[in-house]
This record gives sequence, C-alpha cells and structure tokens, in this order.
Amino acid sequence: MKRILLLGCGGSAGINYIKSLRLAKEKFYIVGVDINKYYIEMSPVDKRYLVEHKKGEEEAYINKINQVIKNENIEFVHAQPDPEVKIISDHRSNINSKTFLPSKKAIDISHDKWSTYTTLSKADVPVAKTLKITGIESIKEAFRECGETLWLRATRGAGGKASLPVKTIEQATMWMDYWKTKGLTWSDFLASEVLTGKEVSWLSIWKDGKIVCSQGKERFEWVNTGSSPSGVTGTTAIQKTVHDEKVNEIATQTIHTLDNKPNGIYVVDTKENKAGVPCVMEINPGRFFTTSLFFPTAGVNMPYIFTKLAFGEEITKVAPYNSVEKDIFWMRIPDGGPVMVKDGQWSSIKI
Repeated sequence: MKRILLLGCGGSAGINYIKSLRLAKEKFYIVGVDINKYYIEMSPVDKRYLVEHKKGEEEAYINKINQVIKNENIEFVHAQPDPEVKIISDHRSNINSKTFLPSKKAIDISHDKWSTYTTLSKADVPVAKTLKITGIESIKEAFRECGETLWLRATRGAGGKASLPVKTIEQATMWMDYWKTKGLTWSDFLASEVLTGKEVSWLSIWKDGKIVCSQGKERFEWVNTGSSPSGVTGTTAIQKTVHDEKVNEIATQTIHTLDNKPNGIYVVDTKENKAGVPCVMEINPGRFFTTSLFFPTAGVNMPYIFTKLAFGEEITKVAPYNSVEKDIFWMRIPDGGPVMVKDGQWSSIKI
C-alpha cells in the first residue's frame, strides 16, 4: 500500500484530492498535515498532524514534515495550498520523500502575476493588457491603456485576492488604501483590462516534458459570489467540461514558455477578450484546482494518474487532450452537492 503525505489536507482542494484517490481500486494510506486544528478534523485521511508554519520559519517547517515522513514511512509528499507548494518547491532537495513538482522557476514565476504577465507577453502568449501600479500616474495610464473599467488585483495570492473592477481613480485609490490595513501596498497591485468572455480553467498533468492528460472546464458561477465585492471567490460552483482547441493550444504554449520539460500539475486559467481570444489570467502549478473530484467522477481520475506517475508507473488509455467527455456539468455549494449531470439528464420539472 502506497503511503502518501498531503499538506493542506483540511481545505476543500485537499479533501477532493483524497476523495479522488479513494475512488481508485488501489488502496492508499494517506497522512494529512494542516495548520488549522478545526479544518483538519474534516479531512478523510488515515492520520492527522497539526503542523503550524510562519513566514521566515520554513526550515523548521521542513524539519517537522521530515519528522512526519519518518514517523509514518511516507513515500510521496503532495501539497495543495500555494504557500505549501512554494515551501516544498524551494526545499525539495531536503524533503526525505518523493515529490512530483514543476520546476522551481515555473512555480516562482507563476506565483507572481506580474512575472507571469511579463514572461508570457514576451513569448506572444495572449494575455490581458496589464500595468503594475507604482503611483497615481500609473493608475491614470492604466485607464488610458485599458479602458473605462480596470480590474485591480494583488500580484500574489489565490481566490481572487484583493480583486475589484473600478471605474474611477478615486475607487482605485480607496480600494488599495483599504488593503494597506491588511499588509498590502500600492506596489502589490496590478491593473488590467476587463475580460468579459468565456472563462475556462484547464488542468493538465505532465511527465518528462510530455503531456499525459488535460481537460478544460468552463466556469459559470462562483461559490459564495455575493461575499466578494468583485464576485470572484476562487472556487467554482457551476461548471461544465469543454473541448476548446484554442484553449488547448494557448495553455500548452503557456506551459512550454515556463518550462521546456514540464513535470507534474499545471492549471491554466483563461478568459476570452472582446475578439474571442482566450487570454491567460494566471497559472497554478504543482497543485489541483479545488474541484479535482469532478473529472474522476466523470471517468478520468487525474489525481490518481498524477499519483501513479509520481511513483514512476506508466499510464495508458488516456487522451492527452480533451481527456474527459464534454458537456458534463458539476454543481456544488457549501453543504450541498457535488452533483454531476451529463447528457442533459436534469431531474427538475419545468412548469
């Protein structure tokens, strides 16, 4: 039985990774680590460890992770939250177990949205026009360059952190000033053109430079959208599988721009501009998106495929692109679902 350590086991993304592995015929012994003593209780792992970490104390955190690895005879370590992905990436040579990650360079670029933008734009990958905020003049320039509405967001962080559409300089400055109380400065913000077209999140798994499987899902609605001023919460409520060759091509180009020999997980988020071109909004390397249970339930267990690859096993009978049947819906809200619907088999009666 393979023995796996999951960092961030108490969050939704971690729980869905575990549930995906539990769908496989193969049995796993899964140990979970989390920083939250409440959330970890909800994780369906076989054993739990509460391991706190703070910025600047990464070495101490790695020492604790290695202690868990020793205690539990762990063979493979996977991290779901971005901060843990970053720590494991930076210290991968000091982890006393297998990891299966993209390159450190790819992770570092992807975790900084400004670095992502400059890297992709130089490679002619479609991206939304974006400026880095340096002061009031850069806000004025952004309105001139990007149009009457700007999309403000933080350069780092997940879940649509600090994102807001603004229509005036006053709105922009007030929003960024508010975030000063939460540790951000104006220089931590980007201003972009607003994209209004179809939004697709594209999940892929790579091994030694070759794509093993991939699938896009179109987003229609976010979980708890009313709780965020921008309407973006980072977790999808309603989505469906799509086969979009433009997205396949652009997402592949994106990943090859970051790494000429990709490994592990890459998630590329795109949204169409006014011309209908999918523009890359962000890249999430080294981890699955929150709804990773969707594709396994639809018949292609990507978390299991990823885990088998991490152990050096061969994968067959899966298409590298459009790996999952198209037009399958997945709906979820807190304490409701998830529910999968395919072939238009909706259960409600319209009157």
